Amino acid sequence: MFGLSSTTAILLAIAARVFYVKEDPRLEAIKAALPGLNCGGCGYAGCQGAAKAILENKAPITVCVGGGLEVIDALARIMGTANIPVEIPIAEIGCYGVNRLEIRFHYHGPQDCRAMAMLYGGPLSCEKSCLGGGTCAAVCPFDAIQIRNDRLPEIDPAKCRGCGRCVQACPHGVIGLQGMTDRLFHLNQTSECLAPCRQKCPAQVNIPMFIRHLREKDLRAALLTIKARNPFPLSVSRTCPHPCEYICRRNVTSQGVAVNHLARFIGEWERRSGRRLVLPCAPDTRHRVAVIGGGPAGLACAYFLRRAGHRPTIFEAQPQLGGMLRYGIPEYRLPKAIVDWEIQGIIELGVNVRTKTKLGYNFALTDLQEDNFEAIFLGLGAWHVPPLGVPGETAIGVYRSLDFLSEIGAGIAVFTQKRAVIVGESNTAMDCARSCIRLGAASVVVICPCDRKAMSARQRDVDRALEEGVVIYYMTRPVRILSDSMGHVVGIVYCHLRTIEDSSIQGEKRVKIKGSDAHMCAELVINAYERLPDLTALLENEKQKYHFKITPKATLSAVKFSQLVAPNIFTAGDLQSGRATVINAVAGGRMAARSIHTLLTTGRVVLPADLQKRINPQSIIKDVRLSRSIPKITIPELPVTMRCRSFVEEVITTINSQQALTEASRCLQCGTYCYDGHTALTHEQSFIQAKG
Repeated sequence: MFGLSSTTAILLAIAARVFYVKEDPRLEAIKAALPGLNCGGCGYAGCQGAAKAILENKAPITVCVGGGLEVIDALARIMGTANIPVEIPIAEIGCYGVNRLEIRFHYHGPQDCRAMAMLYGGPLSCEKSCLGGGTCAAVCPFDAIQIRNDRLPEIDPAKCRGCGRCVQACPHGVIGLQGMTDRLFHLNQTSECLAPCRQKCPAQVNIPMFIRHLREKDLRAALLTIKARNPFPLSVSRTCPHPCEYICRRNVTSQGVAVNHLARFIGEWERRSGRRLVLPCAPDTRHRVAVIGGGPAGLACAYFLRRAGHRPTIFEAQPQLGGMLRYGIPEYRLPKAIVDWEIQGIIELGVNVRTKTKLGYNFALTDLQEDNFEAIFLGLGAWHVPPLGVPGETAIGVYRSLDFLSEIGAGIAVFTQKRAVIVGESNTAMDCARSCIRLGAASVVVICPCDRKAMSARQRDVDRALEEGVVIYYMTRPVRILSDSMGHVVGIVYCHLRTIEDSSIQGEKRVKIKGSDAHMCAELVINAYERLPDLTALLENEKQKYHFKITPKATLSAVKFSQLVAPNIFTAGDLQSGRATVINAVAGGRMAARSIHTLLTTGRVVLPADLQKRINPQSIIKDVRLSRSIPKITIPELPVTMRCRSFVEEVITTINSQQALTEASRCLQCGTYCYDGHTALTHEQSFIQAKG
């Protein structure tokens, strides 16, 4: 036995020498740095497996989702690598309507959401709802989820480590895992719980959520919710045609919620406090992006890129940023102080700006690429007002709409007792007409080439123009402009139109009614018929190199939803859509920023497969039953006589806190199918003024 033992010991000693493998001392250091939670969020067999994967370069130092930034810093030091900028995602709930849904059958099985979903999709009538089984809380290794009395989960952001176990366990996709950048760039998807107003909003603002925060008097959270989609709550709320309000379910019984005015109230709360809400930005990625055009589309693109950690530089031809916000909208509708406030907030995030720098004159796209800009955004705007194409339009006293509106801002002369004619049907035409009233014109007539319903101008702005004394001739167009021997405008000849079916366009077109010519005296004619992008720089210098596709409307053809017009070149706003609204420009700028972000971080532009592209017809409910009816607030406006005296005094004023609470209480907090029929009116007179 002694001999056998000795022989075995000798053989083991020899084998240890022969087969000895030196263990990398970093392995123990890595294991010590990891939290030892074994949550499985990394995809490896516990922290031991993750440590080996990191050591063998099979996993990045960010693989541990449960450790947080401190663990990433420690792993970076151990591995001798640069610390990679990273955002820690947290879980978020996307359903609040469980107790408002119909129960299809009584469920008596295991209290597990996965088991519930296997039985006809679950006992609740909505396939997108939280089933309330508490599975997410049961699988959370960090005790970050608690189930409330109403069976809805509540997440503690301080405890959530973003491991994703709850997301994997939820059969209805109610819980999502998102970092800040993910939330900024998230696009509506058909699989989500979306109220009709969210589906209709061009910028995809989570309207029910910001109103819910307002009702709870958490104005900071309400403003953050808006600014996750729209950096201009004050400017947009003054200019948006608010399609969300027209599709609001409150319309079934009364009038839609005044969403615009609630957003404006929240934005004014920040501005009047004198302190800006601190907006978080992702860690610096060092990616440089050129943003050409400082209008709403370009500013929105730069805003979202900066918040995602990139380095945007805006190139603007004008002396100041703002585009149409500054140079195309009169102060009585959008004060310049509001524009300055919101633009300054974007610049202070760290956006670089170069004004008086025009594409095609001061620089070319090739110059930007040589200067190591990794992506380019084109947001040139629709600054070209094409001629009317009628005889006499070169007479003295004929203005282009944008020249007229910009000169008002610079102090245009008063048109006392002059007769003005505006040609057009847009918001720009209404702005020109209402400005002429304020300049003291003896009469203001709009020659409108369509009927009232077909006008692109907001209906409320048409109403205000009519109230202020503007006369609109519908279904008319100019024939020629008359001038005297000195070349000054003295009148205009116009004709009436009618619609006929045209098979070539598969629709109607407007044609002149024979013998309908009429004459009107005028000393001022404003061409507000159309605005188009000025593509001179692109056509002369860049088209052949970048192969831009120009549409018949003089816009750039972009890949839908990605805003891509050429490799690493993107567009939005008027240059992509043609003359449109501010909110559409903002929405396009965010969409372009998202595409640029995915290109810079993944090497390609990626879009979700189930984008919400149209209104879900099932979400349009025709029968809404409410326990109480709350009338819509009366929006405060200046009397007509006071409106017409000033260019700088706003026609519409901001609602007060009591009105805001009352109107917020009217929101039904809708989901895709559900809504709250038991809204509670709050009678409190004022908000607790939050600071910071």
